[in-house]
This record gives sequence, structure tokens and C-alpha cells, in this order.
Amino acid sequence: MDERYSRQILFKPIGEKGQAEIGKKHALIVGVGALGTHTSELLTRAGIRKLTLIDRDYVEMSNLQRQNLFTEEDALQKWPKAAAAKKRLAQINPAVEIEAIVAQADSVLLENLIDDVDLLIDGTDNFETRFLLNDVAQKYTIPYLFGSCVGSFGMAFTIIPGVTPCLQCLLKKLPLQGQTCDTVGIIAPTVQMVTAHQGAEALKILSGNMDAVRAAYVSFDLWENHYLSLKAGALKDVGCLSCGDERTYPYLQADSGMKVAVLCGRDTVQIRPALRDGLALEKLANQWRAAGYEVGGNPFLVSVLKEGTRAVFFKDGRALIHGTKDSKEARKIYDSLIG
Repeated sequence: MDERYSRQILFKPIGEKGQAEIGKKHALIVGVGALGTHTSELLTRAGIRKLTLIDRDYVEMSNLQRQNLFTEEDALQKWPKAAAAKKRLAQINPAVEIEAIVAQADSVLLENLIDDVDLLIDGTDNFETRFLLNDVAQKYTIPYLFGSCVGSFGMAFTIIPGVTPCLQCLLKKLPLQGQTCDTVGIIAPTVQMVTAHQGAEALKILSGNMDAVRAAYVSFDLWENHYLSLKAGALKDVGCLSCGDERTYPYLQADSGMKVAVLCGRDTVQIRPALRDGLALEKLANQWRAAGYEVGGNPFLVSVLKEGTRAVFFKDGRALIHGTKDSKEARKIYDSLIG
């Protein structure tokens, strides 16, 4: 066995047998930002056979504080994150096959890639994509490592189809804060803590140590010194459309995805999210004001000016992103404000 992995092999729960298993496996990481760069580097150093990286975005200066694979040159050249990560990971361990896909992760793309994937890892910045990953995991019976972080708060949960609650079950009982890194910021240790949980779970699963997989949902606030570990088994919902007795995988349905359309004759993109219950506009407006954005509106909508682009949000979750015809850029702005 390669001397490169000798210290990992000395760890008895992995050993030579577990290392050999890791070397046969393929992990798919969706989102190559803060979480994705850390987990992809960990698995590349650990000797995984193949990593597939999907990300729609490019490197920016604001990423460099916490996204460890990127350089200032990547940001100056606006290098696509997946491609920049592949370049760096190939230098770390050329024996690992790295596939970089610069694209929005949608149901068609994911279902075309899923055949030999052993593990799904969450590195995304929005719950639209997370719910899509959740449905893919359930449909194809692939473990899924959920993770999320903002400010000094993070959470992680290991989803094993047929065993644990899925993400939909979990979030029905554990409502989200609705904050994003663009509105409240983030400190690097928060990222590292979430990816420590994700990375440890990945090594357990990939090395064949399923008995060691954590059954609890964990969350923490590093600044406020809070840590919660919650046994999640009781949260499993037999009526869940993603993992229940009569599942339909709602986020994989052809008409369920986010709808993005450039409006005719206008520098405006309309975004209609999938399966959204509506937006708490007043709460969002207060967050945006606190982040220093110019906010206006009326009882029916809220307008926010971010980096020269105006976005108008309606209560049903629909938004108009003014000043652009680029649907990718519009969706990026939407996700940065909504999360």
C-alpha cells in the first residue's frame, strides 16, 4: 500500500482493508465553495478513486478567506470553481481521478452521473439544490452528507436511505434561520467544523464502517459556545414524499425545478422557485438592511440593491432580478440573498 496513506492505514478502524475500499470509491460533491473545497481536499488526500465536482460559479476575492483550494490568481481570472479545484487537487494527489463539471446541478445532470457514485456530499449554498440531492439519494439509495453553515452556526447530518430520516423529514421539525453568508457573513472555523463532521462520516462510509456512522443531527454555534446533538430517528415521516411509504421524489419531477426566464425586451430575469411555501419578506428585509443593502418596498414586495443589481421579491418566492439578462448570474444573486 502507498506510503502516502500509511498514517491513515495505522488507524485501526480503517486499516489496509478500509484503505483498499476507499481506493475503489467514487464521491460526488455538489458545490465547490467553502464546504466543497475542504471535503474534496480531504478525500483526495485520503486516496479516493474518483471525485466528481459540480459547481456553476467562478472564484471571487471574497471566497479566499475560507475556500482553501483557491488563489488570488484564480479570483483575478474568474476561474470556474470546479476547474480551479481540479487543478489544485491534481497537484495534491495525481492518482485520484477528478471530474470537474461547470454547470448548474439539475435533475437531468445528476441522474446521468449517478450510476457508479457511492456517496453524495453537500457543498451547496441553497436548499433548492439540497432537496434535489436528497431525492437523488433516496431514489438511488446512496448515502448523502448534508452540511450547512453561516456566521458561526453550522449543522450536519448523515442521511442513509431506508435507515435515517431524509432532509425533508429533518427540516420539517428543525426550521432554518433563512440567513446567508452575504447577509450575516461567516468565519472560517465554522466551515472547518462542518467539514470535519462531513469528512469523518465520508471516511466511515467509504471504508465500509457503516456501524460507526453517526445517527444524530448535530448543530453548533462556535461564537456562542453552543453544541447540540439530537437523535433523529424519531423524525422519520412515513408520509414523506421523498422517503416515505408512497414516495414520489418531488424535486426530481420535470415541472418541479426552479424556473428562470429572461423577460422579453427587458434587462430582467424572473425566477420562480420550486415548492416554496412563501417568503417572510419583513424578516428578510431586516437582514438585508443589517447587511448594509439598500432596501425598499411595500406590503406586496421588497426591493433590495446588491452590488449594483436590484432584486424585487414577492411573497410567493418569485423574484425579478433587474439589470441583467444572464440567468446564471441572476440565480446566483437570488441564492445569495435567500439561501
